Amino acid sequence: MDVIVVGGGIVGTSAAFHLAKKGVSTALVDSSHLGQATAAGTGIVFPWPFPWDAPPLWDFKARAAEHYPGLMAELAEDGQATGYEVVGGMSVDREGDDAGFELLRTLAERPEFASMGRVERLAEGEPRQHFPLVPEPYGGVYIEGLARLNGRVARAALFNAAEERGLHYYKGDAKLLWNGHRVTGVRVGAEDLEAPTVIVAAGAWSAGLLAVAGVGLGVHPVRGQMTHFALPGRDTRGWPVVRFGERDYFVSAFAPDRVVTGGTVEPEAGFDRRVTASGMLHNLSTALDVLPGLADATVVETRVGFRPGTHDGLQLLGPIERLPGVLVATGLGSQGLTFGPFQGVVAARLAMGEDPGVDLSAFVPDRVQEQGGSLAG
Repeated sequence: MDVIVVGGGIVGTSAAFHLAKKGVSTALVDSSHLGQATAAGTGIVFPWPFPWDAPPLWDFKARAAEHYPGLMAELAEDGQATGYEVVGGMSVDREGDDAGFELLRTLAERPEFASMGRVERLAEGEPRQHFPLVPEPYGGVYIEGLARLNGRVARAALFNAAEERGLHYYKGDAKLLWNGHRVTGVRVGAEDLEAPTVIVAAGAWSAGLLAVAGVGLGVHPVRGQMTHFALPGRDTRGWPVVRFGERDYFVSAFAPDRVVTGGTVEPEAGFDRRVTASGMLHNLSTALDVLPGLADATVVETRVGFRPGTHDGLQLLGPIERLPGVLVATGLGSQGLTFGPFQGVVAARLAMGEDPGVDLSAFVPDRVQEQGGSLAG
């Protein structure tokens, strides 16, 4: 084996696919943890950077935006259902502001953001024409290139495409094999798998893997409870994704009649996978406040996911100085479905000894230690 990828979410399966596509002998080890963030996300894909992003983050996001449509087209041509649909999106408000129109229009005029497509102002009442549950008083901005992604379907597409190209799959908990000098592979059950490079892409569970050599990784679980509603008799498949600007609150819609609202953000919950009364109260009260038309909707389910959070909000991507043989790719927080596929590409490039194509200086996994801080999650 040349590379072992630990973690079967959107990042890990993307890395495995790109490695297998290049003919690299690759194994994917996945614990199939309940609460995997990929399966629980609301699925809004806005991969473009903002003017205030630092240069390394700007560069990463810009290249991710370029990569995303091509990857999804490649998977579709391979016969995979991707769960990816460009449906457009809106940023709406009722406070008389421009909902970010000038900023978004300026971005869309840049050649590297051509995939944003048309950006236009929406007068009061017009957002409701696109998303019938938006209250009448709202105006906003329409962004043609915004997309939604079903994380479960996309993950399966990447996995299946990788397996068709020779990926080896092992289900179970992985433990790093450490010989005192470097990581030589992983142990899954009673079986030792050896490889010169291990990519740790296990999301919020990544820190536990690195503890084998006394290395603490600055990533921690952030519980999110996301509630799904059904609108019997309504066809929601063409509805755009929506951001309510004054609340920074996101809503997406999926076929045939599903609406998914923004969920909780609970960094103190650990790996507690319960759907809680307070979480349900938050989701229902906020959803009905923003979209009163959901009052008669059916509450279908609440999904719980553990987003991998970091101390500074930036991902962890690259090698660990104290653990030769390991590459880390995690820490995307709530943006895993947006930037996870490209993070997997970068991890695969590093594993193959290639130029990652982006500046990774801001994403050094052990940067907290380098600054003299604690690595505890």
